Amino acid sequence: MANEIVVPDLGESIVEATVADWLKQEGDAVKAGEAIVVLETDKVDLDVAATHDGVLSRIDRKAGEDVKIGEVLGLIDEAENGQSAPEAASKPDAKAAAPSDGKAQPEKAADQRDESEAQERHDVAASSTPDEDGGAEHATPVARRLAEEHGVKVTDVPASGPRGRVTKEDVQRYLDQGTRGAQGTREAPAKAPAPAPTPKSAPAPTAPPQQQPERVAREERVRMTRRRRTIAERLVEAQHTAAMLTTFNEIDMSAVMDIRSRRKESFQKQHDIKLGFMSFFVKASIGALKAFPPLNAELDGDEIVLKYYYDIGMAIGAPEGLVVPVLRDADRMSFAEIEHEIDAFVGKAKDGALSLDDLRGGTFTITNGGVFGSMMSTPILNPPQVAILGLHKIEQRPVVVDGEIVIRPMMYVAVSYDHRIVDGREAVQFLVRIKELIEDSETLLLEG
Repeated sequence: MANEIVVPDLGESIVEATVADWLKQEGDAVKAGEAIVVLETDKVDLDVAATHDGVLSRIDRKAGEDVKIGEVLGLIDEAENGQSAPEAASKPDAKAAAPSDGKAQPEKAADQRDESEAQERHDVAASSTPDEDGGAEHATPVARRLAEEHGVKVTDVPASGPRGRVTKEDVQRYLDQGTRGAQGTREAPAKAPAPAPTPKSAPAPTAPPQQQPERVAREERVRMTRRRRTIAERLVEAQHTAAMLTTFNEIDMSAVMDIRSRRKESFQKQHDIKLGFMSFFVKASIGALKAFPPLNAELDGDEIVLKYYYDIGMAIGAPEGLVVPVLRDADRMSFAEIEHEIDAFVGKAKDGALSLDDLRGGTFTITNGGVFGSMMSTPILNPPQVAILGLHKIEQRPVVVDGEIVIRPMMYVAVSYDHRIVDGREAVQFLVRIKELIEDSETLLLEG
């Protein structure tokens, strides 16, 4: 009995994925619950497990293909008549030797196409004879046929293939650029007067310069992962749909650094986690969001959705791209709970183990470019959120305090916001409130 492997429910707002990798190949034995294929979504990678013991008899969607929920990825044939899965694995070979029943025709056709393309590649690399028209350059058979169909001489087509060969793409590019007219002009007798231009005539576009082969050899093409494609789409969407502005301020980190130096050992002994800076900024952000609710809102059509719960997203740089796991109800969490949760998120991000639940939602985001050495930046919104706080590197700088120049650990901070629902006054005061809470530890503990 054959069982279909289908794309499962991918979670909130995710309807499409990309086949990242098959952990099993056709003919391999599989067991129920065993991961057989990895799907890449815009948020996390998901393992799809076998639902039955048997043999992976068919793979319908190969690595790199985009798939949607419910689509069939492949088939598993259950072991029959007491056969074990390894014994059943030999069945595909027997079927391959049997006469074709018509279903294999697409695969056969694909094989023939592969052989044809391989032959063409062989022709490109091996042939050293001149073209039939006596030209010094050569062309692949497909390129020559395409040129003949359109009355184009292959010697007039700029070549980009190996050994200066003209490829099908070269001919198509030549046709698209409308260079046939230029070809006719070149073929005119040298002594004949040039035809007078008509009002409709236009100069033929020149062919683009061909890239030097030695530079091509030093290039690498890497397919964008689904996560990277989604990040790109979301960032462009944020710039196109939001009236995004950024305001800046600077914070004296002396008070926080003093607390950390005095309490770090006792804090770690008591909670088994280091006391970092992020828990302070999470608490300060919550205090400022309570004072300025529009920055913890969302725009839904003609309505502003003000949220009085605080799910704070923490931007983390993972190997495959930026991820933003969410601290749920962060206002109800202690400093130690926040630090433990952030530490767990960082570990999961490195291992690629973040779940969809970890990444869902979020009402406000904090991103810390300072860990990479950034002095100042303009963070971009994480839709549908309307504000994001950017932290930066702490630097010892001279500042004026009570009329005297002193050296203090200073950090530039930035908040980007959607000006459609957040006024500049609110954004500036929001950032000032964060500054006040960080620089006054007592106020932070009481109001954060």
